[in-house]
Amino acid sequence: WYVQIHIANVPKDFMLSYKPGMPVVIFGLLQHEHKMSVLNFLLKRVPEYRPPIKSKDRLIFHVGFRRYSACPIFSQHTNANKHKFERFFAHDTVTMATIFGPISFPPCPVLVFKEQHNGQHELIATGSLHSVNPDRIVTKRIVLSGHPFKINKRSAVVRYMFFNREDIEWFKPVELHTKWGRRGHIREPLGTHGHMKCVFDGHLKSQDTVLMNLYKRMFPKWTYNPTVLNPPPMLESSQSMVSEPSAYQLFDD
Repeated sequence: WYVQIHIANVPKDFMLSYKPGMPVVIFGLLQHEHKMSVLNFLLKRVPEYRPPIKSKDRLIFHVGFRRYSACPIFSQHTNANKHKFERFFAHDTVTMATIFGPISFPPCPVLVFKEQHNGQHELIATGSLHSVNPDRIVTKRIVLSGHPFKINKRSAVVRYMFFNREDIEWFKPVELHTKWGRRGHIREPLGTHGHMKCVFDGHLKSQDTVLMNLYKRMFPKWTYNPTVLNPPPMLESSQSMVSEPSAYQLFDD
């Protein structure tokens, strides 16, 4: 059977990148596949690509029959209900990439490319669609540090973590810990310049550092772009052939 199809309202970007004679894929959608949601891809880097890949860099995703670009955020893949945000796409490990995109059904194969300066698309990762779940929590950890100023057995005056009284009152319920394994909490602020009195579970040493972990939930940005131009054709660099002198020419010289 040969069917002639007439397509209306064709985007201008498609006509600019379309080459006569190249096949055009036409596909149908299942239920809910025309809607947008948060997609979580389980990816692993290819060993041939070594440059660092930052979180929120624009990448090109080939998800099943679809192709689009987005800026994902990376996180660890664990069995917990909260997942740590990763600033870079790590090597030799499985990483979760989260974006806004059209709904697909797992396990859908995924190829991830990065556009180079010359317009070529280079493969950087492969994987599959893990889930379509906007409730997956990605948290970013920030560590505040302070130094003990005066030490009296289990209590100490800590400075340089905060610089005004209001911040100390706000973060008072958060637990403290030190590099040497002590744990404690803030008892009260002292003065107006960020000094605070803290109590720990053991004797604190003067060379120790007081730390406070703060967590912030990360959300992917709406960076979905369905238009991805085809890469330019690879041009073979023509190398000039230099003829070497023959033996007869060497003897003549």
